[in-house]
Amino acid sequence: MLSNEIFVRRFTLTLFFVLLLLIGNQQTFASVSEPNQHGTEQVIDNPEHHVLPSPYMVIPFVLLLLMIASGPIMYHHFWEKHYPKIAIALGLITTVYYLVFLNDYHSILHTLAEYISFIALLASLFVASGGILIKVDKKSTPMINVLFLLFGAIISNIIGTTGASMLLIRPFIKINRDRIKPFHIIFFIFVVSNIGGALTPIGDPPLFLGFLRGVPFFWVIENVWFIWIPTVAFMLVLFYLIDTLSVNRQKKNKTQVQYSGKFEFKGTKNLIYLAVIIVSVFLDPGVLSFVPSLAPLPFGIREIIMFSLVYLSFKNADKEVLKANEFDFEPIKEVAFLFIGIFLTMIPALQLIAYEAKVYSNLLETETFYWATGGLSAILDNAPTYLNFLSAAMGKFGLDVNIKSEVIHFVIQDDIYLRAISVAAVFFGAMTYIGNGPNFMVKSISERAGIKMPSFFVYIVKYSVPILLPIFFLVWLIFFH
Repeated sequence: MLSNEIFVRRFTLTLFFVLLLLIGNQQTFASVSEPNQHGTEQVIDNPEHHVLPSPYMVIPFVLLLLMIASGPIMYHHFWEKHYPKIAIALGLITTVYYLVFLNDYHSILHTLAEYISFIALLASLFVASGGILIKVDKKSTPMINVLFLLFGAIISNIIGTTGASMLLIRPFIKINRDRIKPFHIIFFIFVVSNIGGALTPIGDPPLFLGFLRGVPFFWVIENVWFIWIPTVAFMLVLFYLIDTLSVNRQKKNKTQVQYSGKFEFKGTKNLIYLAVIIVSVFLDPGVLSFVPSLAPLPFGIREIIMFSLVYLSFKNADKEVLKANEFDFEPIKEVAFLFIGIFLTMIPALQLIAYEAKVYSNLLETETFYWATGGLSAILDNAPTYLNFLSAAMGKFGLDVNIKSEVIHFVIQDDIYLRAISVAAVFFGAMTYIGNGPNFMVKSISERAGIKMPSFFVYIVKYSVPILLPIFFLVWLIFFH
């Protein structure tokens, strides 16, 4: 066990590293190769050296986060009407800065490609799962809810956290319709939309990026399962206790309701659509060499298939199922507009982080990678955050993240760093509504079902900080300290 003095020193180093983002300077960095949305390596910068973005260009990103947090509470009607314009306007500020002042169109095109892949996956899973109706006419109990969340955590590694969230959130709400509380949805986000998907590259986008870079497909489950099991178990035990207390409080004023115990499943053909979506994830030249690349277009065969399935799955869906699910496009519309703003405005933040991570990689230890990756994944897109810190970790040993053979060598020799980065990127996505794509969609669907969800800051202060941070601290203490 390290002494308190060493612990304080390393914890201070972690904070220092994160704060470097705020200090930033106009230094240059060399061009690097990075896989595009088709998995093939391409140069994302010109051969010349480029000027780092001004640290002041982080302001649009911070402003967007603050408005996402305060808008629904302080100026609800204005925000509800104008959030698409606000997100796009702030995104355009960053875009104009890069195109006009930095003459850097590669970063914008690369971000556009990532966004198209992101929204194609979310939209296709959202619409395909919207055509599936699961009805369980059984009395909700804490144990049934625990088993439901456990099932969601498991299948999130097969159909992704987005697929599992969209498939299960509506039946989860319906089975608890007589006593649904915000904490039910919060724990659903914690377990199904985030932590559950830490075992396979399909589970969460950062893990899939690692797979494209050369991390073996089964490395994740082989090296994370012993962290995943106790974390998920602890979350479910905690939820069981809270849900049991909630049931006991409500018993006095509840009338007995009769349940048939029947289970109903409609929309079987949509399971085929879901299967095609999951298979299409691998239709990438970087994974399957026979898949054609459509470069320089900012999308590939994969995205064409996914957007086609958005149309087909909606057109061919059972209208009665859509009506029973109260399906509409508002949740995916909200995600699409807000995240185009987030993707664009976070470009300067990510580039500053990448630069500082490279510069200070020799000072970064396992716990620094864990907390820095986790903390930034909570407010930035966790996929590029994962990639930046993976690059920094490999830089400690003179290895290049763009060379698959060196990634494989790094995985074999120094897997503790990759384990810390992988776990943190996935787990900490649950800390905020914007930490992972499904979070916002689950929130939106729940609100449309009449559930009063906590605001951005209340979510953090009341739920993620007191519940998740102690658990993540224990994960660090046991596995990475």
